[in-house]
Amino acid sequence: MDVISILKNVGAILPGSHFVGASGRHMDTYITKDALFPHVLEVEKVCRMFAEKNKDLDIDVVAAPALGGIILAQGTAYALSQIKGKEILAVFTEKTPDSDQIFTRGYDGYVKGRNVLVLEDLTTTGGSVQKVAASVKKVGGNVVAVSVMVNKNPKGVNSDLFGAPFNSLGELEVETYDEKDCPLCKNNIPINIKFGHGKKFLKSKN
Repeated sequence: MDVISILKNVGAILPGSHFVGASGRHMDTYITKDALFPHVLEVEKVCRMFAEKNKDLDIDVVAAPALGGIILAQGTAYALSQIKGKEILAVFTEKTPDSDQIFTRGYDGYVKGRNVLVLEDLTTTGGSVQKVAASVKKVGGNVVAVSVMVNKNPKGVNSDLFGAPFNSLGELEVETYDEKDCPLCKNNIPINIKFGHGKKFLKSKN
């Protein structure tokens, strides 16, 4: 089964509304990873897909941004450890007040001098995973590849963006808009406050 089918089966792909993403861009389709994570058998399948996709790379550590990336990094590192017959470590970055992604908890020590696979669940602009890759390099790690579960912007998110090999488990192209250009806003379609970052966006307007 492919990753898009898994996400559809657990109700993670939500079409036909007015969403605001983490990047602040607006869209009519949203993927909520929160609908995936309670289904541990499906999560295990996704993590094994990540492992199979990247098994030929020389990997010591899997790194991903908190929060959702923690689960995927753990599962993928476990699957890779089984495939490769050696321990693959899993670490995560945390968001700073200025929206950077940095290693805390001494995790930089596990990254320094090691080959790192950088994971992300979903990417629209690639901004978050770019910051993780930059943090890996900053603490002396080597980014062997960037791998995402679903690439929502195949035209804009690629190897050139990260300066490293890039792959995704699946693609679901979702057109996104700046607020000023958003046709959903222009048509007065209410912003979804249950999923995505719509509630935060509306609060910033008050």
